[in-house]
Amino acid sequence: MPDALYLSAAIGLPYLGALVAALLPANARNLEAWLAGGVALLSLVMVWVGYAEVAAGGVPRFEVPWAPELGLNLVLRMDGLASVFAAMVTGIGFLVVLYARYYMSPEDPIPRFFAFLLAFMGSMMGLVLSGNLIQMVFFWELTSLFSFLLIGYWQHSSAARDGARMALTVTASGGLALFAGVLLLGHIAGSYDLDQVLAAGDIIRDHPLYLPTLILILLGALTKSAQFPFHFWLPHAMAAPTPVSAYLHSATLVKAGIFLMARLWPVMAGTDAWFWILATSGMITLLVGAYVAIFQHDLKGLLAYSTISHLGLITLLLSLNSPLAMVAAIFHTMNHATFKASLFMATGIIDHETGTRDIRRLSGLNTSMPFTARLAMVAAAAMAGVPLLNGFISKEMFFTEALTASTSPTLMHSLLPLGATIAGVFAVTYSLRFIHGAFFGPEARDLPRTPHEPPQWMRLPVEVLVFGCMIVGVLPAATIGPFLDVAVRSVLGDATPEYSLAVWHGVNLPLVMSLIALAGGVVLYLLLQRHLTAGVDGTPLLRGLDGRRIFDRVMVFLSWRLARTLERLLGTSGLQMQLRLMVCVAFAAAILALLPYELEPGSVTMTGVDPVVAVMWLVGSACAIGAAYQAKYHRLAALILLGGAGLITCMTFIWFSAPDLALTQLLVEVVTTVLLLLGLRWLPKRIEQAGASTIPARLRRYRDLAIAILAGAGLTALSYATMTRVSPEGIARHFLERAYTEGGGTNVVNVILVDFRGFDTLGEIVVVGIVALTVFALLRRFRPAPESIGVPDQQHGKGQDWLQIPAVIMRLMFPVIGVVALYLLLRGHDLPGGGFAAGLMASIAILLQYMAGGTRWVEDHLRVHPLRWMGTGLLLAAGTGVGAIVVGKPFLTSYFAYADLGWLGKLPVASALLFDLGVFGLVFGATVLILIAIAHQSVRSQRAAPTPPPSAAKGGYD
Repeated sequence: MPDALYLSAAIGLPYLGALVAALLPANARNLEAWLAGGVALLSLVMVWVGYAEVAAGGVPRFEVPWAPELGLNLVLRMDGLASVFAAMVTGIGFLVVLYARYYMSPEDPIPRFFAFLLAFMGSMMGLVLSGNLIQMVFFWELTSLFSFLLIGYWQHSSAARDGARMALTVTASGGLALFAGVLLLGHIAGSYDLDQVLAAGDIIRDHPLYLPTLILILLGALTKSAQFPFHFWLPHAMAAPTPVSAYLHSATLVKAGIFLMARLWPVMAGTDAWFWILATSGMITLLVGAYVAIFQHDLKGLLAYSTISHLGLITLLLSLNSPLAMVAAIFHTMNHATFKASLFMATGIIDHETGTRDIRRLSGLNTSMPFTARLAMVAAAAMAGVPLLNGFISKEMFFTEALTASTSPTLMHSLLPLGATIAGVFAVTYSLRFIHGAFFGPEARDLPRTPHEPPQWMRLPVEVLVFGCMIVGVLPAATIGPFLDVAVRSVLGDATPEYSLAVWHGVNLPLVMSLIALAGGVVLYLLLQRHLTAGVDGTPLLRGLDGRRIFDRVMVFLSWRLARTLERLLGTSGLQMQLRLMVCVAFAAAILALLPYELEPGSVTMTGVDPVVAVMWLVGSACAIGAAYQAKYHRLAALILLGGAGLITCMTFIWFSAPDLALTQLLVEVVTTVLLLLGLRWLPKRIEQAGASTIPARLRRYRDLAIAILAGAGLTALSYATMTRVSPEGIARHFLERAYTEGGGTNVVNVILVDFRGFDTLGEIVVVGIVALTVFALLRRFRPAPESIGVPDQQHGKGQDWLQIPAVIMRLMFPVIGVVALYLLLRGHDLPGGGFAAGLMASIAILLQYMAGGTRWVEDHLRVHPLRWMGTGLLLAAGTGVGAIVVGKPFLTSYFAYADLGWLGKLPVASALLFDLGVFGLVFGATVLILIAIAHQSVRSQRAAPTPPPSAAKGGYD
């Protein structure tokens, strides 16, 4: 099977499944589960197909050019480390889907759950299979986003909302730091391609920017993997449904930071900075997480803090700069995913069948739930490091590395064996509490539900995982050995050490440490029995260190106190002051940027001024000055004058042979003038607030005039200095020579927009859509004051009737304008026009129908659904770029040819037309959405209706 097929399928299938799952009906729970399980299983098959090549020594790789000059190619790559993590993501994901089918209630919105779960799975697969660092960060942030949606799935719960917000704040902030670190790393290595970065280890470690790069990257890894001091978010994420916890907090989300540290270990490790940052954070996390877990009364809280502790153990191993420690880290990552996922699922079964997770209320479940009890006991024993289970072997490897590292002459190295032993004691203690508190003792009374065994299929995922714990514990070399070896060699290469996965290594010091941990844990649990059974809330010695309280205080400081202070210092209640600050800052920034250069005119001499152009500019200047003057007294007059200035700009474009710009400017003027005219009536009356400013009004106007003159003169000087310089190799010649041969069009402006700079255009139409949605969101809850209804200008008159234009004529113009819009769209690649102009022209047709018949007539007769237009347009524009990738070309590469139509001749066909269609759809939909949002204010205010605009069923919105 080609690399491109199974690597793309491994990532694309979960996203496709998420889309389908979101569209299924709410009562199709079985169908949703079959879909999600099938997608996870197929993705696992794709991983297995790639693993066969990886095990043979290959590294499957699929690369699609995106923006090669910027190092932003789409690269999928699978080596041993990626294949092991991908197998955990898909394999445990399949078991979680099966478990969730029986755990989730029929009343829950199941389509949303499985859609989010599959989208998260696709994001994790994209992260581990990325062969480009920028691409990896993109999927990294997607995991934060979808984990936020999964943790906050039960939106009615304040704990779920708060936990999701905390998780997103911490992990997304770390993601921003990671992005900055990756940019520095790519700058140092000279590429963002992972293979080239991994080959530049010595260059990276010796570079002056190594330390800031390391700190930024580790901030991303430590926040995602809940390491001290960022560990506090994970326990609050336990408000998520248990299938989410079993998936995110055992094998996927929290392992993303571990994966990143292991992935970059060959190039970032081996320095004192690496050791001290990770060893300090890992040691504190290991001990604090294990200690706090002992005193948790919620079973999921206990597992959350134990997860934090085990992640600290893995981080500590990665800090040791030892190849054998890397082996132990990867091995324990795999073991932890197995026993922790099974424990979370067992806890979910207990909660599902008894109605509570509180250890103080649970007791004696071994009698009523014997099979579940035995499964949970085995998994907890593996977590504690009991012999003949998988956790014991990797824990002994950790003890061995702690002893080996203790020979170094630093305090941290000397404390490692002691810290490792204490952490082992704590692990046995909280594992005993989990087992003894839930399953032994007298049968519990007054539980919310009568406990009983779950359905067989709900227990099956736990059985599979627990069997894995046992079989790996007994036969590690024969079961997990080959997979571990492939993963380790992909990281260490020729430096892979000799290691043994034998269960018995004789009586040695690591075995003694394990026995001390087991015995010490039992003794400590017995000593704490009275305190634990008393049910006292809080953790002894650490009651004042509440991570959530600290987080809330930081958020209050940032979002309230600091924000209020900045608002008081920099904020204003008027738009004019904000614009003044923006213009001044832009002017100062331009001056600073141009200071090192000589801003002198070029060699091209200026010809005489044409009298016609001079007259046009005088008229335009008069309109602009008049608009600024009338804005204070008569807004309608200011709007008319502003339109006059725009019309002069349009005529200027025509004069200087820029028909595309002139056409677009004209259409923009028509649309914006009408929309502004509709919004004028809702503007508040201008009131000069007493004491608002110590500067007299006249001086303020002079000040604003001076700022406008300086900014305009500066831009004029910069433009003049640019246009008087002519280079034989200028960009104009580049586009003129290649527009037809490479873009298939004779309209150079359109070819630039849809081909050479198509990515920019795609971003611009996304911004247009965001602006339209923002206007809609603001206006749908806007309630105009009753006294402002029907008052276009608050200071001059009580409102005038609308200009009476024969409605019949305006309606007859609708098909004519529609044909003109289609004409502009189809000719855009070779003559002035294009999708943007066509979209505006079609919007003008809707504007005229609104002016003729009103909002209700437009809705009843035209049935315009702007969100559908916007969504379809964006998908079509982006799909054109994806289509280029499918055929092996860079994103948004145009294809053009001539279709032979026989006696009709040859018709030029270009993929840019599809892109232009997308631009047309989005521009048209966005403009109509703004129109309807503004127009509905009139309907709502006249009816005094407190309800939002009508739904899509009535033709208003989707």
